[in-house]
Amino acid sequence: MNEAKEALRNIEQNYKLFLQQQFTFIGALQHTRENAHDMISPVASISQVQYYMNHHCNNATDRRILTMFLNICNDLSKLCHKLETLHSGNSVTNGILERCKLLLNHSNDLSAIRAKYPHDVVNHLSCDEAKNRYGGVVSLIPIVLDCMKEWVAHTEKLPRRMLHNVSGGSAVSEKRAPQDVPARAVSSQTPHSGHFETQISTSDKDNVQVQGTEPGRKKNLSNTEKHSGKHRGPWKPPGRHA
Repeated sequence: MNEAKEALRNIEQNYKLFLQQQFTFIGALQHTRENAHDMISPVASISQVQYYMNHHCNNATDRRILTMFLNICNDLSKLCHKLETLHSGNSVTNGILERCKLLLNHSNDLSAIRAKYPHDVVNHLSCDEAKNRYGGVVSLIPIVLDCMKEWVAHTEKLPRRMLHNVSGGSAVSEKRAPQDVPARAVSSQTPHSGHFETQISTSDKDNVQVQGTEPGRKKNLSNTEKHSGKHRGPWKPPGRHA
């Protein structure tokens, strides 16, 4: 998630640089549309901007600003697909990403969309430009950026178990992994304890066999006294002893 947020911040920084050159961008579209003899229809899609740059762009300044616009759109599209891999999805977050993917589709008609307050990109256009030519294309990037920020805000409120790590596994499996270690340690010790119990039971069995006969009991008693350090003297009758 942190990596995705960092990528979003980088795109925002690039967009701020692009926004400072909006008049250059509009001028580049105007020049290429004139070269293409396409002054009536609005700039309605990303593929249309790509077409103007590839076939009707005659100077480096126009090519640079058009390339900058297309690169930002491409970065947003890549980030959109990356966000899909970070989250299993619910109705809200999936809806936001679907809208982003639709807006960033190269053939999608952008002519009707308009960025609203606090964005003022449309206000910098003349009435004719805003209504009929460039209102949609200048609104695309700020609208998509707002959608992605909304996606991040919704996702951060969800449980962490719904987030996926980079390798594709879930956070749940990461949390369970440390708990498996003690279990494996206990299971690895089980054979040793079983072996110890077997030795004890075998020793008990031997004692039973030894104690099963009278000589065996005496032998066992003698061994016990020897280990305890006690030795009995010869038997003496009760009474006074000299």
